[in-house]
Amino acid sequence: MNKQLPGWVDFGLLPILNLLTAFLIAGLVVVAIGENPLEAVGHILFGAFGYGEGIGYTIFYTTNFVFTGLAVAVAFHASQFNIGGEGQAYIGGLGVGLACLALDSTLPWWGILPFAMLGGALFGGIWGAIPGYLYAKRGAHVVITTIMFNFISFSLMVYVIVNFLKTPSNMAVQSRTFEQSAWLPKLTWLDGLVPGIAGSPANVSVLVALAACVFVYILIWRTKFGYEVRTFGANPEAARYAGISTTRVVVIVMAISGALAGLMALNPVMGEQNRVFLDIPQQAGFVGIAVALMGRSHPLWIIFAALLFGMLYQGGAELAFEMPSINRDMIVVIQGLVILFAGAMEFMFRPMVAKFFAGEAA
Repeated sequence: MNKQLPGWVDFGLLPILNLLTAFLIAGLVVVAIGENPLEAVGHILFGAFGYGEGIGYTIFYTTNFVFTGLAVAVAFHASQFNIGGEGQAYIGGLGVGLACLALDSTLPWWGILPFAMLGGALFGGIWGAIPGYLYAKRGAHVVITTIMFNFISFSLMVYVIVNFLKTPSNMAVQSRTFEQSAWLPKLTWLDGLVPGIAGSPANVSVLVALAACVFVYILIWRTKFGYEVRTFGANPEAARYAGISTTRVVVIVMAISGALAGLMALNPVMGEQNRVFLDIPQQAGFVGIAVALMGRSHPLWIIFAALLFGMLYQGGAELAFEMPSINRDMIVVIQGLVILFAGAMEFMFRPMVAKFFAGEAA
């Protein structure tokens, strides 16, 4: 049933119902292994929000998920399923890293940041545009090509780092550490309000993530191109009949999607590790799919969905420490349940809720 529902139901009630269902089943799993689910929830909340350093780590993970959630959401609006956020973040990390390596001895961080953003967005955008072009011109399925590009990006990063960026005296597959002038500042200005947050890797890239949310909102809902994207996503045949170039829409949308995923690399590369290294995305590209689904592809709700997964990542580490019987694998199960029910949103509670509201209207 595709009946139009009120906004508070579509963006609020349905995600909450699915989230509660996921946590209910996760609670039953915790009970099955002999632990108290309420105690487990308490450890998760304390680990994520109970002290300054934990809050900082929650913000750090949330920043990654905002970027990748936006990347998936932009593609969703054009009916494209971009599963290549991992690969686009990898290649974006290369763009960010090259800008830092080239300029860290001459410019301060605020002078390097625009070039790092340009490098991450450009490299990630190109990596996203290629599957878009293959789909528009050759009919290659975006899901298949973006998955394959994830593997290609990893191998490409290993080759580039080992052959061009790695220092000879270092056995680790990583570049040299950037000069400190190229490090993004931590959120030390919040330390008076949230004591201990300066000890976390949270940095000013969170402000770039919030700016990206504003950009996506304006792009999709306040521009002519955004209208074309939404029209194509709703009905490709009608879009073609109206004279909209579907090739242009798909390629540009996938490029923007890849650019947003590439910008995610600012957080770990320039803000935390301060070098080019392997596993830059740290699974954030895949989590972004669930974030976009839970956030209904809207930037505002993507922030809250990303915060939820940031809480699960950081709070899950605290839970595994306080309750050893619930290891990291169990945390992955909980995250998987949330992703499962977020993906099933349209098929679980929506028909029942739509029927209820239809009865109320009658």
